[in-house]
Amino acid sequence: MKGFIVLFCVLPLVLSQQQQIFPWDTPGETPTPDVIDPCLTDQDSCSCCVMLKKKWELEQYLNTSLNSLEDSLARAQTTLRNIRENQVAFSVGLADKRRCVGPVKAAVTLTYQSIFINIGEAYDSTTGVFTVPRSGVYNLALTAFNDAGSPGAPLATCVSIRQNGVALAALREKYDQDQEDQATVVLLVELHVGDLITVSLQPGCWLCDDQHHYNTFSGFLLYAKE
Repeated sequence: MKGFIVLFCVLPLVLSQQQQIFPWDTPGETPTPDVIDPCLTDQDSCSCCVMLKKKWELEQYLNTSLNSLEDSLARAQTTLRNIRENQVAFSVGLADKRRCVGPVKAAVTLTYQSIFINIGEAYDSTTGVFTVPRSGVYNLALTAFNDAGSPGAPLATCVSIRQNGVALAALREKYDQDQEDQATVVLLVELHVGDLITVSLQPGCWLCDDQHHYNTFSGFLLYAKE
């Protein structure tokens, strides 16, 4: 019975196509109107029309799903590209072996020569300058350590993080009761492309470091801004 129904649905389509290819009308006769596809006039009773409808609905669903997946992929690729472009981070130590800087008569920029990480190559170990490559909010951290050498000897540690020569934060310790001292400052600051970030050793102060890296300077881009 099912085979008969399918044949009934398909037969008009075949006859219609044959009529278009082979006109059976004799000269002078009025052309016979095209056979109407019963699937177009009585969809509920024709199983083939139901199958065609389901096929069309499936195609629509697949097309919509594919478009949604393509949009999601494009957004993911954009996010990944932004993450890669925004990777800015550095962390450096003052020295890899015993090294003292100061005391100095005038402020000098410290050159941290031991590089732990320098993603984006924005920190220059020869000048001690971190040049901001992308505008945004940055996390900056500075740790300063000094050893007077012996109990009762003068201890003078004073450094500052500077943006374009202007102090953002400072660490200061001048004392003669401690043989050694250490301090850390961490701050969030909005920086712009081309800003110069340095660590300045102040007059009358000094720092000493070795392979243990007591003196460090670090920074990374927290999030970028257009």
